[in-house]
Amino acid sequence: MTSSERAGTGFRFADPVLAEVVQAGLTEVEELLHKVVQSEFHPVMETSLHLVDAGGKRIRPLFTILSAQFGSTWDREAVIKAAAVVELTHLATLYHDDVMDEATMRRGAASANAKWDNSIAILTGDYLFAHASALVADLGTRAARIIAETFSELVTGQMRETMGPRDGEDPIAHYLTTIAEKTGSLIATAARFGAMFSDTTPAQVEALRQYGEIIGAAFQISDDVIDIASPSSESGKTPGTDLREGVKTLPMLYALADEPESRLAALLAEPLSDDAEVEEALELLRSSSGLARARATLDDYAARARATLKDLPSGVARDALESVSEYVVTRTH
Repeated sequence: MTSSERAGTGFRFADPVLAEVVQAGLTEVEELLHKVVQSEFHPVMETSLHLVDAGGKRIRPLFTILSAQFGSTWDREAVIKAAAVVELTHLATLYHDDVMDEATMRRGAASANAKWDNSIAILTGDYLFAHASALVADLGTRAARIIAETFSELVTGQMRETMGPRDGEDPIAHYLTTIAEKTGSLIATAARFGAMFSDTTPAQVEALRQYGEIIGAAFQISDDVIDIASPSSESGKTPGTDLREGVKTLPMLYALADEPESRLAALLAEPLSDDAEVEEALELLRSSSGLARARATLDDYAARARATLKDLPSGVARDALESVSEYVVTRTH
């Protein structure tokens, strides 16, 4: 039996039948995404398709479709709509995030705020949110309530990140809460939706929700480690991006907690623009306790994610989820 791997997502499908089912579902999601953003007002359709057509790993729809496979039957139409809802929500947040971050690039192309302007990018994000809400209305009041609660978590996480920790608040605890809300919450909902629209048990729905929340946060911690530890030739990304943007990620926060008066702490006090200082900070971080502690935290998150799977039936779908919990760790080495 051959193994199929979805590039960049960590999902390995040992069963070609499952791989085919998931791919067919993703194709339907893609078609629905393009359908719902159609408009007689061409500019809003053009700006909406800007990120839809830019591609992406479609990790959230993947979780939705895969989670539906734990039941013996699943409501295909509902699952596809739910998968489109979470992806539209994710895309909407990207438009808004790029405005807040003053980003100029997204997925290898000019960001919407750079190509048009901030107002157009914000309105496009709102347009996608509106279509996500319209789709979820077809799925019933429970699904609508869940996505509304997820909206709230996403906004809270963004505000928490923007405002930073309050006086006396532990910066590490603040950061972990932020990534649970900003990243974990929507992946949790993606997995929950898939399970809801199949004949899984309430315990299995909750297990998949928990798995999504934990593994979503683990992906962010994994990215934090990669930004410091992996050469660009291996990761495909330029190391030190967070340092240049003045973003304090988990390895940095651990290093600051352990050595608040160090040379590294002085470097991390503000965004770095000098290449030599970026390289110095990277070298200090790579040998710091902060990076080691972040790796240990990532290991813990991956183990916790795997532990939630105990309530799910064994088989190829569970194996695929376990492959993701392994991937978030192995991709950092």
